Amino acid sequence: MKIYKRKDPVALGNAAGIQAAEAIRSAIELHGSANIILATGTSQFETLRQLLAQTAIDWTKVTMFHLDEYLGLPMSHPASFRKYLKERFLDQVPGLKAYYLIDGEKEDPAEETKRLSELIQKNPIDVALVGIGENGHLAFNDPPADFETEMPYLVVDLDEACRKQQFGEGWFPNLEAVPAQAISMSVRQIMKAKKIICSVPDSRKAAAVKACLEHAPDPRFPASILQEHPDCSLYLDEASASLLPSSTALSE
Repeated sequence: MKIYKRKDPVALGNAAGIQAAEAIRSAIELHGSANIILATGTSQFETLRQLLAQTAIDWTKVTMFHLDEYLGLPMSHPASFRKYLKERFLDQVPGLKAYYLIDGEKEDPAEETKRLSELIQKNPIDVALVGIGENGHLAFNDPPADFETEMPYLVVDLDEACRKQQFGEGWFPNLEAVPAQAISMSVRQIMKAKKIICSVPDSRKAAAVKACLEHAPDPRFPASILQEHPDCSLYLDEASASLLPSSTALSE
């Protein structure tokens, strides 16, 4: 894992978005197409903005997969990740080759996980954009995360810390309104991406960053698994890196 520190969320997003664009262009040059994973939430605002500002990406050769979505939440809800991706990405780019959003309103969530799992197994991922939660989660794989399942997508329970984060970020009017379950891409599926770019701004994430870097890969600290990925770039700002010891190797 390479760790990069930037001054603030804007500088972090600029660097992460530029690297993501380079990786997507490289995949298109090598294979004629690119398969990507996009995350959502406040951590991705600047990274997606910068990615969209990059030129020379032939989006008609790009297939996008969705990282996670709440169960039972309509797309019209302000917290819907489908809504987020539609407004912040899909509506901003020329027609993609394909995109696959998670429908958390399906009567049988198992059918939706099966549909998505079959699709992503046919489209190996070139670039995954992810974040780290306040509880150290990767996607909605809250601690203790399942590091063993080979299922690409699964239904997960959201712990209280995760739900408090979603409420605290202003997506819901109260904690009770935050759904208790979601469909999430699994840890092993995320790790299958050829390149992972992880954007983690804000002091709220500092304790999670410290735990996930200072412990060996451990389900109690889900994002710690990123240490094992052969091509992962972790982007921090001064706030999210504030609890790291001075001995931590950071690239400016």
